[in-house]
Amino acid sequence: MIKEKNIQIIGAGLCGSLLALRLGQRGYNVTVFEKRPDLRKVDISAGRSINLALSDRGFSAMDLVGIQHKVQPLCIPMNGRMLHDTEGNTILAPYSGREHEFINSISRGDLNSLLLDEAEALPNVSIHFNYECRSVDFENGISHFYNYETKEESTKSADVIFGTDGAGSALRKSYYLENKFLFSFLQDYLTHGYKELSILPAENNGYKTYKNALHIWGRGDFMLIALPNLDGSFTVTLFLSYAEGEYNFNNLTTKERVLEFFEKYFKDALELMPNLIDDFFDNPTSPLGTVKCSPWHYKGKTILLGDAAHAIVPFYGQGMNASFEDVVEFDKFLDKDYGSWEQVFEAYEKSRKQDTDAIADLAIDNFHEMKGHVNHADFREKRNLEMAFEKEFPNDYSSKYSLVTFNENIGYREAMLKGRAQDKAILNMLADGVIKTPLDLSTKSLKNTLLQVQKETENILEDDRVAGLK
Repeated sequence: MIKEKNIQIIGAGLCGSLLALRLGQRGYNVTVFEKRPDLRKVDISAGRSINLALSDRGFSAMDLVGIQHKVQPLCIPMNGRMLHDTEGNTILAPYSGREHEFINSISRGDLNSLLLDEAEALPNVSIHFNYECRSVDFENGISHFYNYETKEESTKSADVIFGTDGAGSALRKSYYLENKFLFSFLQDYLTHGYKELSILPAENNGYKTYKNALHIWGRGDFMLIALPNLDGSFTVTLFLSYAEGEYNFNNLTTKERVLEFFEKYFKDALELMPNLIDDFFDNPTSPLGTVKCSPWHYKGKTILLGDAAHAIVPFYGQGMNASFEDVVEFDKFLDKDYGSWEQVFEAYEKSRKQDTDAIADLAIDNFHEMKGHVNHADFREKRNLEMAFEKEFPNDYSSKYSLVTFNENIGYREAMLKGRAQDKAILNMLADGVIKTPLDLSTKSLKNTLLQVQKETENILEDDRVAGLK
């Protein structure tokens, strides 16, 4: 183990609290600083996503720190997407043809609280709240803080500083403002923003609509989604352009116009949301953006993990899972024979960055898929065929979604390249009539079609390799 053992972590969100727990388990002295109050004592959700989708990559992280048995009771399985059309008709589109593969709705606050409890229970981990990091002297390993309670400024030093302080990271900001090394930074916003709404529990604390699904009202240029909570409610999120289209966040300024919009496009959801107007005007409209940067580390002194290094839009349900996987992957390098933190940081980033870039791109792809493509006939035919492949030949085929979500032993980049090639192969074959519709889902026909898809997928992957895309 590397000798320098005094660790500072900036940010006690999901990634920071998991990292503190794991480094504490390894015997490091860990001090965490968080700018917000302790969420276990103060409600700080206020319009921010209060539930998330936990899948296999995230569960691998829970296994790493030995708390999966404590996380499981906090989860609600979601077996697929419940698609709602404008007439109120629904269809359940499974995430996988393998029944054991599903994602889980989980409360951000409950999971974060559990991780904080587990980390704080270690004698070598301490967590301090209401400490805002203003800047980091990354050359000397010194962070500058402002304490909201005492109104005092202070400096804290450490052998190594980890920035897990999210998309607005103070450490990352210090990297590019100080201009002391070549640092590349991209922040790309969608033209859409999001607003949190809710479906309240039924009178008996039951669910007003189907519990075990991620509900989607895809409307081409915008969409509404809903995820279940343990108390019978659903967290609902509206994704809508700020300025484009007949209805947008800039012109939904009156009660009458909001109701008109929902009556036209989300009528069945509106019937479940008598609290819509209060939620709409009480909760903020927030931006959606992607962050890519490099390098994540400065020598052996500082490093970025989680959203601080690679914030993504939420449409693959992988933001939390990718941040948790950062900790899992980083942990592997601590077991290798490196003599310094700098060597660990360099090796980790070289291995990890291509995967985090890939999931950022996939999340943008899924944004367009969820808001529009899920209702297209060719897309549904493709998904029906993939579900049949996975059910009949579970060891021979995984869709792009399954590769990303349920195959934690495959990196995001590999999943993206193979998944995109499979999508292209099937859609081309449907368009060319090689795969006939309506689909013949008999076992013999499926096997022949699978072999055709696999062959065409390999041809596409080979073309990509020749073109230098892989």
